[in-house]
Amino acid sequence: MKNGNYYEPTIFTDVTPEMRIAKEEIFGPVLSIIPVKDLEEAIEVNNNVTFGLSSSIYTQDVNRVFQAIRDLDTGIVYVNAGTTGAEIHLPFGGTKGTGNGHRDSGVPSLDVYTEWRAVYIDYSGKLQRAQIDTEA
Repeated sequence: MKNGNYYEPTIFTDVTPEMRIAKEEIFGPVLSIIPVKDLEEAIEVNNNVTFGLSSSIYTQDVNRVFQAIRDLDTGIVYVNAGTTGAEIHLPFGGTKGTGNGHRDSGVPSLDVYTEWRAVYIDYSGKLQRAQIDTEA
């Protein structure tokens, strides 16, 4: 770009799981295509990477969707959608070497930034018996 840095979207083809580009977490317009024979091999390749922010599966087979949701070791699984990470209402974070150990955004972020407290208030003004006390 004229007034800054811009990296054009790039696709790497015929990548193998052993290549450095397949093992590193790249934040940019970069896509590595790793040919696999089936879903099971795709899950294996995905889970053997040391990072785990997000994964996508494109299919109309609901059984494959649930298999991917169950077996993929990533913090987010997208179904028939790209891995944009722009859903601020959902927990955002990864597994393994990705992230900082907690989920940003969504309700789970409250666990990071707050301390939960349970409060019970009895307005009767009377001493209450324990729930296991059966005397009237």
